[in-house]
Amino acid sequence: MRSPSDHHAYPTHWEADVVLRDGGTAQIRPITTEDAQRLVSFYERVSDESKYYRFFAPYPRLSDRDVHRFTHHDYVDRVGLAAIVGDEFIATVRYDRIDGRGMPAAAPADEAEVAFLVQDAHQGRGVASALLEHIAAVARERGIRRFAAEVLPANNKMIKVFTDAGYTQKRSFEDGVVRLEFDLEPTDRSLAVMRAREQRAEARSVQRLLAPGSVAVIGTSRTPGGVGRTVLRNLLDGGFTGRVHAVNHAFPDDMARLEPEGVPAHRSLRAIEEPVDLAVVAVPAERVPAVVAECGDHGVQGLVVLSAGYAESGGEGRDRQRDLVRQARSYGMRVIGPNAFGVINTADGVRLNASLSPQLPNPGRLGLFTQSGAIGIALLSGLNRRGAGLASLAGIAGISTFVSAGNRADVSGNDLLQYWYDDPLTDVVLMYLESIGNPRKFTRLARRTAAVKPVVVVKGARHTGSAPTGHAVPTTRIPDATVSDLLRQAGVIRVDTVTELADTGVLLASQPLPAGPRVAILGNSESLGLITYDACLTEELRPLPPRDLTTDATPDDFRHALAEALAGDTCDAVIVTAIPWVGDGSAQALAAAVREAAQTPGPGPAKPVAVVHLEIQELAQALAGTGAEPAPGTRRIPAYPAAERAVRALAEAVRYARWREEAAEPGRVPEYDDIDEAGAAADIQVLLAPAEGAGGDAAGAGTVGGAGVGTGHDVAVGIGEATSGGAFDGTGPGVELSAADTQRLLARYGVSVLPVLPAPDPDAAVRAAERLGFPVALKPTASHLRHRADLGGVRLELGSETELRRAYAELTDYLGRPEELGLVVQRMAPRGVDTVVRAAIDPAAGAVLSFGLAGAPSELLGDTAHGLVPVTGRDAAELIRSIRTAPLLFGWRGSKPVDTVALEELLLRVSRLVDDHPEMVAVDLEPVVVAQHGLSVLGASARLAPPPPRTDLGPRHMPAY
Repeated sequence: MRSPSDHHAYPTHWEADVVLRDGGTAQIRPITTEDAQRLVSFYERVSDESKYYRFFAPYPRLSDRDVHRFTHHDYVDRVGLAAIVGDEFIATVRYDRIDGRGMPAAAPADEAEVAFLVQDAHQGRGVASALLEHIAAVARERGIRRFAAEVLPANNKMIKVFTDAGYTQKRSFEDGVVRLEFDLEPTDRSLAVMRAREQRAEARSVQRLLAPGSVAVIGTSRTPGGVGRTVLRNLLDGGFTGRVHAVNHAFPDDMARLEPEGVPAHRSLRAIEEPVDLAVVAVPAERVPAVVAECGDHGVQGLVVLSAGYAESGGEGRDRQRDLVRQARSYGMRVIGPNAFGVINTADGVRLNASLSPQLPNPGRLGLFTQSGAIGIALLSGLNRRGAGLASLAGIAGISTFVSAGNRADVSGNDLLQYWYDDPLTDVVLMYLESIGNPRKFTRLARRTAAVKPVVVVKGARHTGSAPTGHAVPTTRIPDATVSDLLRQAGVIRVDTVTELADTGVLLASQPLPAGPRVAILGNSESLGLITYDACLTEELRPLPPRDLTTDATPDDFRHALAEALAGDTCDAVIVTAIPWVGDGSAQALAAAVREAAQTPGPGPAKPVAVVHLEIQELAQALAGTGAEPAPGTRRIPAYPAAERAVRALAEAVRYARWREEAAEPGRVPEYDDIDEAGAAADIQVLLAPAEGAGGDAAGAGTVGGAGVGTGHDVAVGIGEATSGGAFDGTGPGVELSAADTQRLLARYGVSVLPVLPAPDPDAAVRAAERLGFPVALKPTASHLRHRADLGGVRLELGSETELRRAYAELTDYLGRPEELGLVVQRMAPRGVDTVVRAAIDPAAGAVLSFGLAGAPSELLGDTAHGLVPVTGRDAAELIRSIRTAPLLFGWRGSKPVDTVALEELLLRVSRLVDDHPEMVAVDLEPVVVAQHGLSVLGASARLAPPPPRTDLGPRHMPAY
């Protein structure tokens, strides 16, 4: 618990853990009055040169007045932050608000002077860059818009920190000092710089875990068996190229080596006289804190915690898990686990098997991450059975790196995406996820990775409505359908089963991407060819008529037919089908023929080839490269025991290739001259004022700077709590706007709502109709009757006073009194297709735009499409076309196509509204009637609330614990 300083309470939400450039971690937090001794000790360790650069003069020690000044802040006009490792400062930064003359000032002055000091031993680790991001976020939160810094010309490192940050800058030189001024508003360049640094740092932190020079297994038993001894044995059997140590406090004092392994044995980590990069922890949970402290004191870089007894065991375990992460980070260490299965790296220079897998997989191009040890075991075993290749030659299903993170309290799938993004040894990323801790960041990282290599995901826990018990995180109400659409938009290949994960990964790792959906089918069974043909149609591919080579086909027949298909321009991929044949021939000969044809260069781009076989396991093994060693450069062909599995994998490759092609030329968010962004902002400020006054500051704490806690793994996507139509509705606190206020805000963005007039009695209904103009519609606004045409509560095309009065009487007789129904009159809109457009902001995923047809298609069948805001023109077009009922918009069964161009524009305008104004936490347009020419919005509702933190725009930080 931190003590408050001079005026304002200690801002807890400014605390953050960060990953530094070298992969280590540090804590950033505000400096308090309790830090006086830490500050003095820190300053004593700084070199005279660094002190000179900070104060522009020799300054050997801090005076008592200095210490008081640098530890007493009001957290508004004077703020100091420290970067901490262990319990020691390694760097500090502070700002002081100034006026136009450079004198101390208070708000509304919006400029501040900023200064850094970094301990020499930690310079070059990116500490100052991280501190700059955080102090800038704090300053923005406190109304400061510009920083000024004075730097000596020789202090090139600090000048580079400022100039490389990406902010808009102004530089001058006066009186022997370089003066830098820069605006703090994030720019595209500053965000790009921040995210590039984030990627390099997080990738490096994972690389330190996967490529250690030495490993200590803590908890190695004296007798064979047990988790620790098993991991030690696996490390040695896998041929780990580094040094291995066995550690157990129960080893005898005179025990120097553990036999029969012959590795050095130690009673404690302190007894090891050399650095240890990675510690594998396999001790009971209650002993882990002492082990972590020992590892931190010894300088260990990372931990793989296999021990159970954490969040998966209940409340006490969750507390223990939080304490584990906090303790490890305080020493600059990252954690895989707890309750982890382990890590694997098959690279020749590493050969690390620090896991419970009994064998090191043979090297390959697949990177594999799982949140479940059982699924990890199953995947490794299944890939091995498919043909993991020879030790001297990477196989079709070989692994580059593998991480099974267990409760993934620290290192998560996001970290692995950062690592695999530019890992030259990984071509395809496979992930089994049970929760997504930070959906906004995950989709951002997945999109960037998918642009260069496939990312295939299978999502568990889709229908439980909560994260697994070991993932000690709250959940958010994002239904599975929404998650699927967001992943698809990010280029992620989402599959339904672990088998499909392996099927798709193997094809992508071994075959080129198809140029289109045309599939040639050839083989020695007409029936198997037809099954394959039907499977292609089911997956919306375009199969050519199967070519039957007859059951008498020889390997040469297969070779010639496949070569002909690959050389032609009528197909983009080929599926070869094979059944056992009668007579001479062997699986090896057929495999050789298929590989030879597949390797023959064609006139166009290379095409993927897959084989479907029935009960010819030897063929699958021969195609994968097991058995006799094929020549170097031999192309391996994936083989599947069922046509549906091969076609599904190929279809995913086709869809991914299409996404890659489209992603290469990203869409554009259009500008509209008639949008009044400033007017909408002013309206929102007025409308929100009563709610903010009632709610105090708590609702918006930490939202301006984006440095707040409670982000990352601490928000996990829980699946299965869908609202109607598979969209989350964004219900929650805030201000529900009146119809008039909603229509005024929408009009600011060029969205007009057909006006309605109240009809409390028949005479009022007639007056309203005469004002609007016949024909009109009469409908109730009561919540239990809205959008329920099936109950007979809506009367349309009322062309006269008589018809209107008759309809009024029928509705009140049938459904209830007028005051219960809330009847209104609305002018009739042109006939068309009824649709619904929604936007809602989720704290974890961000703003999501949803589209579907109104009524049963979206409410009963869940036929709704979703996209992250802001959507581009291409996104809007795809959103409309991706629902299953889309043909109704394009002239189904002879009907006239409706105005989808106008519909796309509406989607874009709503997207702009919620993107420009995150206070618009929910917008609902229903129904939107799309006619042949134009559209009509018949109903609209909206809700405002203080915006949730935009963690993707704030400074880099790790998930809070």
